[in-house]
Amino acid sequence: MGSTLTYPLTVTCGTLVVIAAWVPYADLDQLSALVVVALAVLVYTGYQVGFAFGLVPTGLSVPGTPRGRRVRQQHRLVSRSWLEIGDEDRVVWLPVFYDPALVTLTPTELEISGSTVRAGDVRCYPAGRVRTTEPPGKLIDNPSRPAAPPTFGTARRLLLDLQPAIAAPFAGLLWVYVMNGGLPAFVAATIVAAATFTWLCAIRGSDPS
Repeated sequence: MGSTLTYPLTVTCGTLVVIAAWVPYADLDQLSALVVVALAVLVYTGYQVGFAFGLVPTGLSVPGTPRGRRVRQQHRLVSRSWLEIGDEDRVVWLPVFYDPALVTLTPTELEISGSTVRAGDVRCYPAGRVRTTEPPGKLIDNPSRPAAPPTFGTARRLLLDLQPAIAAPFAGLLWVYVMNGGLPAFVAATIVAAATFTWLCAIRGSDPS
């Protein structure tokens, strides 16, 4: 597993800490909302980890010894790594958790056993179900030749995953409009929403490259 799942699981823990930090200041309605969000974070994280380790089927079924390449999807604020698998007759796309080694991966034969996918020495951890249609947005090809794997710090990855959090203040306003609570409730709801949006990007396999 190494660093492949370390980042998304660390962001998950950070999100749960943010949620827990507001529990002492919450009234009954706010506490209920925090519990629901925390449960959703835990359940969906378990679901995604299930994909990574083959506990949840991805639907990947490619006969023979297929070839594949890594492509990066850029769609609005979403950036994810995908394996494009198949030949001229049939191509499928499998989302995978980001690994620096994927950036240097040229088209190669894949070893597929159940939900376990290997490209040479690189094990790819699925981050969702396989698609039979091309993912929306722009797909950016791999480099044509291997190069040194890039390194991206946690700060850069967080900054990229924070982009959808621009909608967090609207979630805070919606909470205050529906449940009242004033400025403290707005601040709490905004911070929790921002942490949750960031976590959602990370646990779905965001790509900082």
